[in-house]
Amino acid sequence: LFALLACREQTPTAAAPELAAEIDSLVARYQDLDIFSGVVMVARNGAPVYHKAFGLANRETGQANSTDTYFDIGSMNKTFTKVVVHQLMAAGQLAVEDTLGKFLDGFAPEKAGRITVGQLLEHRSGFGDYHSPDYFEGPASSRTIAGVVERARHLPLLFEPGSDQAYSNTGYVLLGAIVEKVTGKDYYQNVRERIVEPLQLKHTVLKAVETAPDRSVGYFKTATGQLRDNREFNQLPKPDGGFLSTTSDILRFYQAFHYSDKLLSAGEKKAMPYFQFFEKITQKDGAAASQAGGFNGANTVLLEIPSRKTTVIVFANMDEPVAELLGEGILQLLRGERPDAPQLPAAQNVYRAWEAHGPDFVKENFDSLTVNFHPNDPKDFILNSVGYDLMFAGRLAEAIEIFRLNVALFPDAANCYDSLGEAYLQSGDKKAALANYGKALDLDPDLPSAREAVARLRENR
Repeated sequence: LFALLACREQTPTAAAPELAAEIDSLVARYQDLDIFSGVVMVARNGAPVYHKAFGLANRETGQANSTDTYFDIGSMNKTFTKVVVHQLMAAGQLAVEDTLGKFLDGFAPEKAGRITVGQLLEHRSGFGDYHSPDYFEGPASSRTIAGVVERARHLPLLFEPGSDQAYSNTGYVLLGAIVEKVTGKDYYQNVRERIVEPLQLKHTVLKAVETAPDRSVGYFKTATGQLRDNREFNQLPKPDGGFLSTTSDILRFYQAFHYSDKLLSAGEKKAMPYFQFFEKITQKDGAAASQAGGFNGANTVLLEIPSRKTTVIVFANMDEPVAELLGEGILQLLRGERPDAPQLPAAQNVYRAWEAHGPDFVKENFDSLTVNFHPNDPKDFILNSVGYDLMFAGRLAEAIEIFRLNVALFPDAANCYDSLGEAYLQSGDKKAALANYGKALDLDPDLPSAREAVARLRENR
């Protein structure tokens, strides 16, 4: 406890006293809940006016975070990938309408001939995510760019290419593979030569993340409040995420991306949907564009306010979406608004409420209990994670109660019935397990875990 408090803040940079005090106070409220450690920066015209580090980079060794600590930037990688792709377009080596099959073989015709580079860039390809338990359990070779490309060949599309939009890590890995095919150089060399070296990003690590100096260790808490590090989720960086960087280097990168022609010309930017949006918010005082990344035990955000040439950056080695919520709070302070009060992560909040007041209370107050949850993730994930934490702790009857509550709240989510079926199966109630797996398949006939479980249960009758 002393180590945590002693490391509350280091390495300050001068700012207006009122702003600095307000940010310090807001950060302290997050730290009091033990949900934030990391680095906070506010910059104007590309120069920091507030830059402080908080908490520990490594709780085992007691190493403090500093303003030079390296953090996993998560999906901020995608902006690096986007820049390289648009540079290749400017050079005539790629086009928005080029199809996936022009560069990568082995894809079925409905993917190869219909998915375009433009759709991959804008998350309109139909691909979703490639992460799943078996991905993390597979050999290291399957977690490379080539390994994910092979995985993508067999992934079903979520929708017809171009007909909808869904955030896609898979799509950006495929873009990285296309970059390699077009240039004859690996993805990392492209990023180094086209971005890192020209901008002199001396504190950005593209590949050798395990040996990076002053690297933060990520931490997250289970629903029941157990602290864990995120080493099991760390993997080789790819075009969709995983570089290490510092707040100073990320400021330099995004300043070049937003305001200079060092990476992309004004003409190239004009054709990009992101910069069309950026131009619109430039006319609105206080409006911000957001870039963020995160996974278990890591969260980063950059908020750019073009009307004020002001940047807010928060890097956290704690669970998402804490950096995004703290960044939004600082943005509210800059606008003269009162920031939202920090809350425990949704899973912890729900677990405590369930333990204290029971399932009916959680059902009636679910929305207010789950404010601190990533807005892009389905909310049925919250109770699902609580249920699995209880199940792994051997509290099977309580896990079943939680999963049943999740089914009541989200009766159209196949995964809720799948999880309840798994809990019943572990309890020995095969009849209830089969019934719930069946409901999962009624909602999603292609759900692999439910299909496999039903096949095993029927075979062993």
